[in-house]
Amino acid sequence: MGELEEAKAKAAAAYNAAADHFDHPVSSFWHRFGRRTVERLSLRPGEAVLDVCCGSGGSALPAAEAVGPQGKVVAVDLAERLLALGEAKAREKRLTNIEFKTGDMLALGFSDASFDVVICVFGIFFVPDMVAATKELWRMIRPGGRLAITTWGPDLFEPANAAFWDAVGADRPDLVGRFNPWERISTPTGLGEMLNEAGVANPDIFTEAGNHPLACPDDWWLVAMGSGYRGTLSQIDDTETLARVRGRNLANIHDCTAITTNVIYSIAVK
Repeated sequence: MGELEEAKAKAAAAYNAAADHFDHPVSSFWHRFGRRTVERLSLRPGEAVLDVCCGSGGSALPAAEAVGPQGKVVAVDLAERLLALGEAKAREKRLTNIEFKTGDMLALGFSDASFDVVICVFGIFFVPDMVAATKELWRMIRPGGRLAITTWGPDLFEPANAAFWDAVGADRPDLVGRFNPWERISTPTGLGEMLNEAGVANPDIFTEAGNHPLACPDDWWLVAMGSGYRGTLSQIDDTETLARVRGRNLANIHDCTAITTNVIYSIAVK
C-alpha cells in the first residue's frame, strides 16, 4: 500500500471508529469552528459549495443554511459513519440542498471551476502531500470564488495530548506518534507558505486562541474517543491494557479544567 492509500485508510478507520463519540456534547468544538469558518466566508444565496473532510457536517450544514434552497452543498468524507450522522442532521433540519457522499478529495471527478466555494476544516493535513491537495481544491473553484482551509494552531489539546501519549507509550510505545501532520501548518507563516506553494496567493489568515473546557478528566477521554486519537486506541485490543492507558492518562490530568484549541483560518479569493 502506498503512502497516500495508507493515509486514507488510517483516517477512514480512525473516524469511522470515532463516530460513536464524534458528536458528543463534550466535543462541540468540531461544530463551533466549522460554523465560524462558514461565517468568515459570507456565503451568498444560490452559491455552490464543496466541503471536503466534512465529518458530520460541522461546516457543511451551516453552509447549506447560508446558501439557501437555490444553492447547493456537496459534503465529502472518507468516513461513511460520519456521513450518516450528517445526513441524519440534515433531515432533522429539513435541508434538501445538501448531499453527503463518500469520496477522496484528490479524486472527486469534478471539472475545473465547478464551485463558488470550497471548504476544508481540519482535514487538509490528512493528505501526505498537502500542496497537491490544495492545488486540486483550488482547481475546482470558479474565478472570484473562495477557498477556506481551517487548521489547528500550536499546542493542540494540551496538556491532555502529552498525557495521552505518555500513557500510551508506557504500554505500547510502538503506537506513539512521532509527528503530527498539522505541525507544518500550525502557524500563520507555515500555512501561508503551503498555500503559496500550491498557487494560492495572498490568502487572508486569521488566528484564534482558545481553550475548550473540561468539566472533569473523563470529558477528555470522550474527546479522545471521538477524534483521531481513536485510531490509536482501536489498535489496543486488550481491555486490561486499554484500561491502564485510560487510568494513567486521566490520573495525569486530574486537575485539568481546559484543553488548548488554537485555530488558524485562511480565506483566499481566486
